[in-house]
Amino acid sequence: MQTQPVVVVRNDGANLLVRAIYFVLIGWWLSAVWAVIGWVLCVTVIGLPFGLYMLNRLPQVVTLKPRSTDALVMPGGQVVYRNARQAPFLLRAIYFVLIGWWLSALWIAAAWALHATIIGMVLVFWMFDRVPAIVTLARN
Repeated sequence: MQTQPVVVVRNDGANLLVRAIYFVLIGWWLSAVWAVIGWVLCVTVIGLPFGLYMLNRLPQVVTLKPRSTDALVMPGGQVVYRNARQAPFLLRAIYFVLIGWWLSALWIAAAWALHATIIGMVLVFWMFDRVPAIVTLARN
């Protein structure tokens, strides 16, 4: 009889109280600075890789949200990490040039403006989590 692998999802990081305090004191203003710098770097050819790195890390800058790690623990104890399957590079590059750069600016501005309302907070965190997908169709 063969046993099935076990899926392990790790979300190490600060607890909710620490993340909330961080957001109120630091995250809300640092996210604006981080997003503007990242977006401006994306518009330049030389700064593009660093700009994309910054925008992909925006959810962590806003709320200290840890990047989740999915792993399969195979029978015998072998651990295999799973990465989301990405769209082809050429498609992502064309999307970024035609749509991603301007849509991401609108998306980030709308998210940052909504965070001033209590009701919009849940939507804002969802929007910040989606920034990498809006910029380059990146999948987590």
